[in-house]
Amino acid sequence: MFDLHVHSTASDGLLTPEEILKKAQEIGLSGIALTDHDTVSGIEAAKKYWTEHKLSLDFIPGIEMNTEVDETEVHILGYYIDHQNTRLLNKLEEIKEARLERARKMVYRLKSMGLAVTFEQVEKLARGDLIGRPHIAQALTEKGYVFSIKEAFEKYIGKGRPAYVPRYKFLPQDAIQLIKRAGGIPVLAHPGLLPKRELIQEAINLGVAGLEVYYPEHTHEQVDEYLRICREYHLLITGGSDFHGIGSEESRSRLGCTGIDQETYRQLYAYHQRQHIPS
Repeated sequence: MFDLHVHSTASDGLLTPEEILKKAQEIGLSGIALTDHDTVSGIEAAKKYWTEHKLSLDFIPGIEMNTEVDETEVHILGYYIDHQNTRLLNKLEEIKEARLERARKMVYRLKSMGLAVTFEQVEKLARGDLIGRPHIAQALTEKGYVFSIKEAFEKYIGKGRPAYVPRYKFLPQDAIQLIKRAGGIPVLAHPGLLPKRELIQEAINLGVAGLEVYYPEHTHEQVDEYLRICREYHLLITGGSDFHGIGSEESRSRLGCTGIDQETYRQLYAYHQRQHIPS
């Protein structure tokens, strides 16, 4: 099994890149892709651990870019990216600063509502260098203002809630081109979570090379539909668990619960080789 959708402490996961690779080896995965949200800061540590421990599993450097179309989130996965690509790093730094500013504004709104949450507390909870709403939700939970991260979103920081601040505007086409220019393969993440089916077609028109067909929340009917679309448009098939760590409310399920088999992975790797993409 190849799990091609995994998050670490570099974004909003609970395990470090090293801990993820160690766990993946222990449970017998054949390969793994580290796909943190809008950052590649965990890749170097993962590669170092992978090399030093001579792990038998394949490791794919990746990313998951959060984009938006008409206030709808569309996530684009990138595989085999050059994590040292200057253009990519510059854009990620811009996104990081925008995320920080957004988090500061949301914390300020919460404080103005009488909730004693500090930016320092949120920073501490974000073990990586990327701060997102889950970290603010975690701070609210720790302070006892809500019982869960889900409740924090529903009550305070979700869209339309009193402390919500609009996210940095980043379009799917920009993410797709950025991934391609960094030598990567752009794939539409969890199409089954999109509210409108037309967004799948739009992503295909914009140039994604594949669909994340296998995903914990996809039904059998959805999987069949996405397989058909991949055949029709000659797209790559990928899959992954969206693992964030045991106990994380962001996690869809356990590491390796969803993914692709050896033959499907070979097709992804062959595409990567044909593109002469440096890994």
